[in-house]
Amino acid sequence: MTTATLSAAEPVADTFPINGTDYIEFYVGNAKQASHFYRTAFGFDLIAYRGPETGTRDRASYLLQQDKVRFILTTPIKAAGPIADHIHKHGDGVRDIALWVDDARLAFRLAVERGALPAMEPVRMEDEHGEVVVAAIHTYGDTIHSIVERRNYGGPFMPGFVPVTSPYRPGAVGLKYVDHCVGNVELGAMNRWVKYYADVLGFTQLISFDDKAISTEYSALMSKVVANGNGRIKFPLNEPAEGKKKSQIDEYLEFYAGPGVQHIAMATDDIISTVTELRARGVEFLRVPMTYYDSVLERVGHIDEDIAPLRDLGVLVDRDDEGYLLQIFTKPVEDRPTVFYEIIQRKGAKSFGAGNFKALFEAIEREQALRGNL
Repeated sequence: MTTATLSAAEPVADTFPINGTDYIEFYVGNAKQASHFYRTAFGFDLIAYRGPETGTRDRASYLLQQDKVRFILTTPIKAAGPIADHIHKHGDGVRDIALWVDDARLAFRLAVERGALPAMEPVRMEDEHGEVVVAAIHTYGDTIHSIVERRNYGGPFMPGFVPVTSPYRPGAVGLKYVDHCVGNVELGAMNRWVKYYADVLGFTQLISFDDKAISTEYSALMSKVVANGNGRIKFPLNEPAEGKKKSQIDEYLEFYAGPGVQHIAMATDDIISTVTELRARGVEFLRVPMTYYDSVLERVGHIDEDIAPLRDLGVLVDRDDEGYLLQIFTKPVEDRPTVFYEIIQRKGAKSFGAGNFKALFEAIEREQALRGNL
């Protein structure tokens, strides 16, 4: 495997059009408390609720939104059942990366015809605001992709949810949309899932990184990035590679008890302002050595931002043929070392920060060592 960007001339043939990420649903142990965390720390608004009070007896779900980013936090009402089983196995984690489409029935049929494993046949849900059609297919681990059609719906989210107005609104931090979602899979499975996305959804492979590109003295991983035709859906897929010690992917797979979503990258138009506010609210970020900034401008060239606040905040910089990007990664947001977040600002660049990999993974390894998992 080589480290390269594939030719732009490679044909794109989406199985069906995808308008973007509709929502990301997490299964969590206590959705009421988790919603407070995401509102307080990350600046989301509580938009809608579904639960026993609204006629849904087995779960409670809180819809949080910031600009185009929508998170659903779902918890089981009783100890038995698939949601509780998911949490018992994985801890809090992503269950569903939902895809927004124009025709869910057609999209589901085409995906299944091309080899998708169905998770839910199309279901029509209706209320006074119209109808939403939802289907779902399986992907790596216990993760699914719901396929959501909402062209005939004018309500706040979808039937079953009721609007919620809360006096507690800490304010947004500048998050705009989901840039990409990264999945970790077991050794030897990455190419299979790349092929799955190509066969089932018509995704193309954008970039491939081998274990020489993503390695430190102690550990390594391999990664390939797949995307749909309009570039609104991008899924980097990682698998571990042989190293002297346990890689970050090995650690994730152990503590998540299998493949799953490792991190979600959320875009901002002003990373300095966003990260400054997130830090003030208690969000913890990885730090690279200060020596990283001694030569970063020699490597990436001119940038619009002053290097001083980037250095103070720990923001990383990288460049490709189309521009540059600024990025930073949180520490895991729960006690299991699994899910974390990336904050990214793109100034033309369409890549994923390959020039930062070594410094970033060394920072991750320092955290692994503190946890006794390196």
